[in-house]
Amino acid sequence: ADGKPISIPPMKNLRDNYQEIVDDAAAGGVPCLVCANIPIETADQVKAAVDILGKTAEAAQKAGLVFAYHNHDAEFRPVEGLVPYDHFLSQLPADKVKMELDLAWCIKSGNDPVALFDKHPGRFPLWHVKDLDKEGKIVPVGAGTIDFKRIFAAAGKSGMKHFFVEHDFPQDAEASIKASSKYLRSMI
Repeated sequence: ADGKPISIPPMKNLRDNYQEIVDDAAAGGVPCLVCANIPIETADQVKAAVDILGKTAEAAQKAGLVFAYHNHDAEFRPVEGLVPYDHFLSQLPADKVKMELDLAWCIKSGNDPVALFDKHPGRFPLWHVKDLDKEGKIVPVGAGTIDFKRIFAAAGKSGMKHFFVEHDFPQDAEASIKASSKYLRSMI
């Protein structure tokens, strides 16, 4: 209003600010802290990510928070011989680092969520539920190609406690959530 530019502080990140982020989340009363992205373009970044996620998980656990990692499809692509998601699952302790599995990105990458649940039972308390059509475009849940009945049948093995319907940039958000909700209510 006064013509002066607005100064936006830099975004905090786990590498530089993990303790502050954990403290803020705990003070805000949230039960879970989720990392939605971390650099994984090189093997060194993947290895550094394990250290960063591990330190954050330790701090989160001390603060009484559940710490989880949210995937996209990139975590399933090999990077210099490492598959980041597999590396995270094998190198980060299951009692400290849980996964918020984005079902659609997992499937789009060519992986099977149920196979992950079988291999790592109890590790996936949080899910992002979205659907993909034959071309890989995000559509309301139940309108695409993903077999949610099969996945939800394995919810107990996965450790799922909460799921979130997600539809990135829908044309009509209200219609999408209504259709997704109707489908999920009829299924579960």
